[in-house]
Amino acid sequence: MTAVETKPPAHSQGWLNFLVDFGPLLVFFVAYKFGGVFAGTVAFMVAIVAALAVSVVKRKRVVPMTWISAVLVVGFGGLTLYFNDPRFIQLKPTLIYTGFSILLFAGLVFGRPLLKYVLGAAFEGLNESGWLKLSRNWALFFAAMAVLNEIMRVYLSFDTWLAVKVWGITILSLIFGAANLPMMMRHGFPAAEAKEEPPVPPQG
Repeated sequence: MTAVETKPPAHSQGWLNFLVDFGPLLVFFVAYKFGGVFAGTVAFMVAIVAALAVSVVKRKRVVPMTWISAVLVVGFGGLTLYFNDPRFIQLKPTLIYTGFSILLFAGLVFGRPLLKYVLGAAFEGLNESGWLKLSRNWALFFAAMAVLNEIMRVYLSFDTWLAVKVWGITILSLIFGAANLPMMMRHGFPAAEAKEEPPVPPQG
């Protein structure tokens, strides 16, 4: 009798993806509330490294967007601690969103949906036209988030900025990901998988 390899349930994979992509930001929020911005920054840096390790062990891969986000978290977190200035950690999402948007738009110019190379294994069945539309939609979303983060960074207190960043932007990203599902289902993405996990690339 041979062992049969079983695939983890889709809902458990969905929770794992959520924790890897959004968990470090939630850790930052909690640590900041109890220990202040610099304790939060240290916790953020540790959590993003832990998220990378979990992704390698559990998902057997780390998507490029997650690597980029982790490098910027550690880099700008280090600058925040060194210069004793929380504005550096606030600037990080703007750079991440802008970079992701530019990369996705550049891919579209050359007819290459870059999200396909990042998320292709997670969304099997989506055809080329669907990938192009999904890349376009997220490119626009990331551009809008970069502008929004700059507006919040300038006009909001750090407390308010962080609360909106953790809760408002996270919820907005999940809603936007879910809003793409009808389009994806028209372009070959299986309906059963669509119910389990909306397409949400790693966040800033």
